Amino acid sequence: MSEVLLTVLYPWPKDTAQFESDYDAHLKLLHAKSGIPSEARPYTITKFHSGPDGDPPFYQMFSMPFASGQALQDTMSSEGMQQVAADAARISSGGAPTIMIGEPR
Repeated sequence: MSEVLLTVLYPWPKDTAQFESDYDAHLKLLHAKSGIPSEARPYTITKFHSGPDGDPPFYQMFSMPFASGQALQDTMSSEGMQQVAADAARISSGGAPTIMIGEPR
């Protein structure tokens, strides 16, 4: 398998200010547990805005590429990344985050 993309979609939080604060701490945890240098951003974060039909179903999206499905699996099975995944669920006060894995085209 070629490069894969991990995508985490966060539903609208009950309290956006609290989510933003929690998410900043979550990113610090991600960097600490994954070994990503604090100044590096090998991921993208997209904050969604309301459109003509109102609020979209998701508030924010996190996307990070991995060299392969095996690289993603190896990374996510580590104890540190299990802590990061648990923290993602904890801060998602509007419901469980949606996790998707795909291939960029």
